Amino acid sequence: MKSWRIQSLPPPIMEDDKEFKEAVGMERTQEPKVPAGPGQVRAEPDISPFELKDQLIQLAREYERKSMRVMLDAGRGNPNWVAAAPREAFFALGQFAMTECRRVCNEGDLAGKPRCDGMGARFKAFAAAHRDTPGVELLRRIVQWGVDRCGFSEEEWLYELVDGIVGDNYPTPGRILPLVERVMHQYLIQELCQGDEGCGPFDLFATEGGTAAMCYLFDTLVANRLLRRGDRVAVGVPIFPPYVEIPQLRRYHFDVVEVRATGRDEEGLHTWQYPPEEVEKLADPSVKAFFLVNPSNPPSVAMAPETVRQVVKLVHEHRPNLMMITDDVYATFVNGFRSLLAVLPHNTAVVYSLSKYFGVTGWRLGVIAVHRDNVFDRLLRTHPEEVRRELAARYASLTPCVDELRFVDRLVADSRQVALRHTAGLSTPQQVQMALMAVFALLDEDDTYKRQTQAICRRRMRLLYEGLGMPEPMLPLDADYYTEFDLEEWSNRHYGRAFTQYLTSRHLPQEVLCRLAERSAIVLLPGGGFYGPRWSVRVSLANLDDGAYRTIGRALHQVLEEFVAEWRDAGEFAFI
Repeated sequence: MKSWRIQSLPPPIMEDDKEFKEAVGMERTQEPKVPAGPGQVRAEPDISPFELKDQLIQLAREYERKSMRVMLDAGRGNPNWVAAAPREAFFALGQFAMTECRRVCNEGDLAGKPRCDGMGARFKAFAAAHRDTPGVELLRRIVQWGVDRCGFSEEEWLYELVDGIVGDNYPTPGRILPLVERVMHQYLIQELCQGDEGCGPFDLFATEGGTAAMCYLFDTLVANRLLRRGDRVAVGVPIFPPYVEIPQLRRYHFDVVEVRATGRDEEGLHTWQYPPEEVEKLADPSVKAFFLVNPSNPPSVAMAPETVRQVVKLVHEHRPNLMMITDDVYATFVNGFRSLLAVLPHNTAVVYSLSKYFGVTGWRLGVIAVHRDNVFDRLLRTHPEEVRRELAARYASLTPCVDELRFVDRLVADSRQVALRHTAGLSTPQQVQMALMAVFALLDEDDTYKRQTQAICRRRMRLLYEGLGMPEPMLPLDADYYTEFDLEEWSNRHYGRAFTQYLTSRHLPQEVLCRLAERSAIVLLPGGGFYGPRWSVRVSLANLDDGAYRTIGRALHQVLEEFVAEWRDAGEFAFI
């Protein structure tokens, strides 16, 4: 058997480890040693789970070559489905757009810029002539929806779509195209606010996916002294690691307070909810902002209504200036989801990406939404004169009245280092694709597409646990996009604390992952790297075919049984 040299992940952040050590009378002073040898997995301190993933893939590919077994990489959340209908509408729109360009000028490979006048009648003729072409009927319905539902001028709506897909102009305004913004506003009201239009109005900034949105938010918060280097911020954990790694960068160096989802049910199983005492950490006036992913990644569970009510009460009664930034990319996988944007709209900036729901990770489609009356603008107005002078100099090229410059417009300017703000903005073809997908979802009144994507994830969850030989967890508000499987919880429940002591004192969590990769060509990620339980693993339920998840479950169960067999062979002297 090959030996590995594996680094330690960050120390456990859940309370479980401490409680267990006290229960068994064991306090570990250092990590167990894993022998090194040929074919080792090299490791550095505090390696990111995504860096570890690359090393695990190397092991899995080596086994794949030897065994001719296909590697199963469940370490990444890229879905293996795509929303076909709005893509077909996009390509149909592209065909119409080119007829419009060639109508203006047609000199072989060269055409002209499209013109608005009369475009409505020409589109009707195009749709009638191509009624059997995939995407044309949906495109016709999308155009009509904009006219009927939003009151758009047909020709202005068509022109924004046509000119946008051609991509012949800079995004104007740079924040988001005007009619695309109104479409996306309707979509966010439906998916994040349960259709409650009273939550808004919101201003939107179209971004290159959710990751770019987070980068822009961090930079603008710091550039505008809403957060300063060394400030205390709260982060809901477990979480996508960059949300903790970014605050630790030298340019920010925030003091991170972890709000831990350590909740358990009556049987002692994880619910992945925030207990009241964890939420109370937000009452500390030194905590300037709260960052979270909701539904969470990797537990994939939405914040419980009682927790939401506690947060709302805390903000209203004690922390009216608390800034909250929530990433709600998995919202559509939980029925009845209601974002913090809906209940605390004046305190919340939401990041939303279309990547997971529509299968468009390659398109990089995201938005930032902030209420027009928001805490960020309110805090900007309270800056002392010295800071206001500094910011006036930063944004002087935009306006002589910098004090009136809104937070969302500063985001746009900062995204291009202020000086290049005239070329800011998400590319117009991307914005058009985003709008078509949003209207497609708004037209789907029976939620047919939503139920299809949710069914995929739930089916795969069931197959994974069938392979594990364990009952499927039935968590309220579970998105089932990922699952976080706690090996220590499994060990305690099925083999007792004596075996758990043996496992955690003699082995590292990464050994389970390495054995899976080397012997089964399966790649999973360590849950500890997501600031979850140290002995947990994250499985993406989105990116592999259904049958792969039963295979993963069986292989993981086999690896766990190997550790049990080693423990039994060792006998009681293993505890001496």
